[in-house]
Amino acid sequence: MSAEDLEKYETEMELQLYREYRDVVGIFKYVVETDRRFYLCNQVEVKARTEAGDVFFEVSMTDAWVWDMYRPARFAKNVKVLTFKDVNVEELNQSDLEPPKD
Repeated sequence: MSAEDLEKYETEMELQLYREYRDVVGIFKYVVETDRRFYLCNQVEVKARTEAGDVFFEVSMTDAWVWDMYRPARFAKNVKVLTFKDVNVEELNQSDLEPPKD
């Protein structure tokens, strides 16, 4: 497989992932961004934890969809993420998901 073939394959996978995202985003309440992944979910809880003087975040999500083109199943019932980096949680406004009207 040439580098060009690999790039074409990855581009097609990203496009397919974007289309899936577009189809499912309306059924979720929250967007969660970590340093490694992007998630859609219906319930999220973020807890700051301290251990040995270090602070990290424990993020628990329910009914989640994971933005990852290499994952065979992107839907997960429960997801738990531990990270030392920033976590961004945003509640989706359903009107933001609708295309603009002319």
